[in-house]
Parts: sequence; structure tokens; C-alpha cells
Amino acid sequence: MPPTARISHAPAAAPATTLAMTAKEAAIIDTALHLRGTPYRNGGSTPNGFDCSGFTQWVFAQHGLALPREVKDQFRAGTSINVRSLAPGDLVFFKTTASTASHVGIVLGPDTFVHAPSSRGVVRIEHLTSAYWTERLVGVRRVLQTN
Repeated sequence: MPPTARISHAPAAAPATTLAMTAKEAAIIDTALHLRGTPYRNGGSTPNGFDCSGFTQWVFAQHGLALPREVKDQFRAGTSINVRSLAPGDLVFFKTTASTASHVGIVLGPDTFVHAPSSRGVVRIEHLTSAYWTERLVGVRRVLQTN
């Protein structure tokens, strides 16, 4: 059984979330949250600037997990998960500029995710239940092994 950690994040504009998670999930979430405020950069994949898939790829790479570079390929990685079974570290996908997955973020908790959006231009936390994201949700993928 993997070690677990209890983590509590209370970022501005998002409610506190307290979830039991593995040490690997906690480390990935911590890395992602430390990048809040990083500017959006189309094609960016470093802490100097990220696009959405560059952000997810970079965060997971810091923990030895290779993800494809493009959203469409990340959408095929891992295992498809029902939205009611979200876990920290899952990838959440939306259709924003195409009829299929064109945006990705990292699940923090039951109603929050962190991502690199082009609007307002910085890595930030959003609510999955906001009307904008709910209407555009196309899937969730689990890329972390849960044994």
C-alpha cells in the first residue's frame, strides 16, 4: 500500500480541499500549485511560460512520468475515469477550441483543477462545476498507477 498524505490547500478564489492521497499524488499537486501565476505562453513547456499540455507534461515529468506533448495525445494516455471517480492528479479534458479535447488540467479535488489557460494568462485554479467548464468537459484520464 502506498504511503498517504493529507494535504490542505486554500488558494485564493477556490475553497479549501482536504483529501487523502498518495505521496506521489501529493507531490504532483504540490508541484502544480507552486506554478500558479506562471504566464501562459502558446507552445510553452517550461516555468517561463506554459500552454495547457506543456504544463501537465512538465508537472508530471518532474515526478518521472512521461506524458505526450499534445492535448489530443494526452487524451489517449492512461485510463478513462468516470467524472464521479475523480482523484487528485487525474487529467481533466475539455473542448474549448475544437469539437474534441483541446484543453487539459490537473484535478486537485472533487470540484477543482489547476491549468494553464490562455484567458487571463496565468496558471490558476478553477471549479469543475462552473458553467463554462461543465459544458465543455469531455473526459477524465488517470495516468497515475493506483495499487
